[in-house]
Amino acid sequence: MLSSGSLTVCSSGPLHAQCKVEWYFGLSCSHVYEALVTQIKKWRTMEGCDLGGEKCLYKLQSASVHFIAAKHMAPWKKYVEDINFRLAPYQFFTHCHVSAMSVSETWYAVTDHGTNYCNLYNLIEGSGLTEAPDYKEITSEFLCTQRSSANCTVY
Repeated sequence: MLSSGSLTVCSSGPLHAQCKVEWYFGLSCSHVYEALVTQIKKWRTMEGCDLGGEKCLYKLQSASVHFIAAKHMAPWKKYVEDINFRLAPYQFFTHCHVSAMSVSETWYAVTDHGTNYCNLYNLIEGSGLTEAPDYKEITSEFLCTQRSSANCTVY
């Protein structure tokens, strides 16, 4: 709770629309890296949004086997989110832990209907990584703005 004079703000999550997710895969980080970069490049045009949803307009900013940076633009409202994935191997380099973050560039975006979560999840699902051995996702409503109401077929 923040208090300033007569104004009190309560927050059960981030004060800005964003999402942080931890993923675990029973795959090497090089495999996860290739899958994510390929998917980001595949969804760079409007083609993925022809039937609705926002599986389009991703732009790769930089990529290495340990870090991927990208942007996503909402096709209809043109809002932009900054996305990054940090990849860290574990279990003798046979598994990969991914810390992902999506943050709205629009400073006044407080709610997002789960858009930032969907920016990340859609790439994981689209690349087939949700089917990886030992797949595990960790996040919460606190870490992801409106995660519980996210509809990733729309956002």
